[in-house]
Amino acid sequence: MVGITGPKSTMRADGKQTDIPAGETGAAHEGRPAADLYDRVLTLIAEGPGRRAAMPLPGAEAASRDPVLRNARRQAKLFEELAQARPPRPVAEIEDLIWALWISHPSKAAEALMTRGIEAFADGCLAQARGHFDALVAAWPAWAEAWNKRATLSYVEGRDSDACRDIVLTLEREPRHFGAIAGFGQICLRQARPCEAAIAFRAALALNPHLHGIRALLDEISGGAARMH
Repeated sequence: MVGITGPKSTMRADGKQTDIPAGETGAAHEGRPAADLYDRVLTLIAEGPGRRAAMPLPGAEAASRDPVLRNARRQAKLFEELAQARPPRPVAEIEDLIWALWISHPSKAAEALMTRGIEAFADGCLAQARGHFDALVAAWPAWAEAWNKRATLSYVEGRDSDACRDIVLTLEREPRHFGAIAGFGQICLRQARPCEAAIAFRAALALNPHLHGIRALLDEISGGAARMH
């Protein structure tokens, strides 16, 4: 997703959103989001710390018996590492593990459809990707990453209102989704709403302080106030 002069975000074949040079997805900007959509996302961002604090950490014994609890425990530990200024392992490795967990699902059919959607997106087959992501959110509506992938696609297509609606649904399910929060900030920049963008970028950096492209955009719109200490 794109800022004023910053990078855009796309998907790798493994599902991780990555930066690409500005100008490579020059969709027309359609569907200016209504004020209530901005307000809803901003409310979810503001509620995020409290919601995250209320997320229980599954015990090791319970996690050893239940794959869903095991993944939840792994994610919690990974986010603890990611929040550190100097994590115990490379940041890219931690981010890759988080993205891998986000695109995983107990259903093999769901994972296969997600893979097809990601591959279609990466190949530039956007209509095909939309069909896959539409099917994902219809069949597995509790899956946060299905909504996030469709939000990313909508952004690339210039459908900012649709992207914001799916970001709401992503954050309702996964309040730690720094990708969705940063993406909302990029939409705000594209829609000339720098104050809302700054709120989103600060929230994303609170979760992942290693988003250097996002920090650069925040520096740009806030006069350098976000520089790392």
